[in-house]
Amino acid sequence: MKNTFRSLRGYNYRVWASGALVSNIGTWMQRIGQDWLVLTQLTHNNATAVGVVMALQFGPQLLLLPLTGFVADHLDRRKLLFATQAMLGTLALGLGLLTVTGLVQLWQVYVFAFLLGCVTAFDAPVRQSFVSELVGEANLSNAVALNSTSFNAARMIGPAVAGLLIAAVGCGWVFIINAASFAAVLYSLTLLRISELHPQHKAKRSRASLVEGFRYVWARQDMRAILVMLFLFGTFGLNFAIFISTMAVRVFHAGAGHYGFLTSTLAIGTVAGALRAAHRAKPHVALLPGAAGMFGVLLAIAAVMPNYWLFGAVLIGIGACAQTFTTSTNSYMQLSAEPAMRGRIIAIFLAIVMGGTPLGAPMVGWVADTFGPRWALGVGAAGGLVAAAVGIRYLVTYHQLRLHVDAGRLRLSLAQATDTDRNAA
Repeated sequence: MKNTFRSLRGYNYRVWASGALVSNIGTWMQRIGQDWLVLTQLTHNNATAVGVVMALQFGPQLLLLPLTGFVADHLDRRKLLFATQAMLGTLALGLGLLTVTGLVQLWQVYVFAFLLGCVTAFDAPVRQSFVSELVGEANLSNAVALNSTSFNAARMIGPAVAGLLIAAVGCGWVFIINAASFAAVLYSLTLLRISELHPQHKAKRSRASLVEGFRYVWARQDMRAILVMLFLFGTFGLNFAIFISTMAVRVFHAGAGHYGFLTSTLAIGTVAGALRAAHRAKPHVALLPGAAGMFGVLLAIAAVMPNYWLFGAVLIGIGACAQTFTTSTNSYMQLSAEPAMRGRIIAIFLAIVMGGTPLGAPMVGWVADTFGPRWALGVGAAGGLVAAAVGIRYLVTYHQLRLHVDAGRLRLSLAQATDTDRNAA
């Protein structure tokens, strides 16, 4: 267990993590409050309007991909975080004031969601790649996993707190409290010991630097395979809001409280997966197909669960597999990329994770409306299993993955890939 939290021994990461946890709780509060505001106050339970908000909020990750990666690799990340975190807090405050005063309209929420998405598109790759400056290469994988642990721990706390506050004082104050939570991150940035940071080599500026990230990934067979897996996994599998809500309401005929409980149950699994990843010294590409395949199998099992409680129990395993896959993918790509390329690689990673949501969510939602929630889960299961197949093909081709019998038992053998294998086109 001591090894699991080893990054917290460093002063800079400990200070940063404390501020980030407070801000993450506020972020989850804002997500719940924003959806509730659109669904119950600005529309008559219009799920399409919520979908538009999601598309506007996550779409910029994909649209601004070349520019955000370029910024993360060429500018001072600490100063950038001061700017982006302050802007995110200002946007939350603006929406909060409009809501508290009763002036908020649906189109304004759309505008704020788009602006939030644009700022987040710059903030996320900078924040992710800044971790390497806080802890250095040796503890990078652990720090990435602890970041995920913090985010998912906040996922258990934030929605519950938001629900209580919405009932007591309304959505507007939830947004204002979230705005105040950004002060924790800004304060933590001022407390960092600059002399103890691990500055990364900045990429040289050139006309081609905007597309160098794409060329770098395309030349790496391992990263190409991982990003294809990530696209399939994220686009069709990471639609938990649709999976859980439709199963709770249409299949098990449960209320809002039970829906919230299922969401927290999923978060238990994601926290467990993040902690397990933090304990692991370094992720290996061979871990990814197993996590994706088990994710697909568990989604298929969840689709046929006969009652609410069994469905909730399976969600714990689904959350653990999902977090293992995404955290290990993030860590592997950061550790295997050249430091000067890291910001652009993480921007590509985040664009695929976030950008797949506007593409896959409407399709999965249509399946749920047309054929039923259980079939929607089947789509997610298929995404996980196909992603696993892509990973297995890569391992067979470049790591000589083989199944053989040894002493009467089936065993897998795996060879270490060479640089030539990784870079083969």
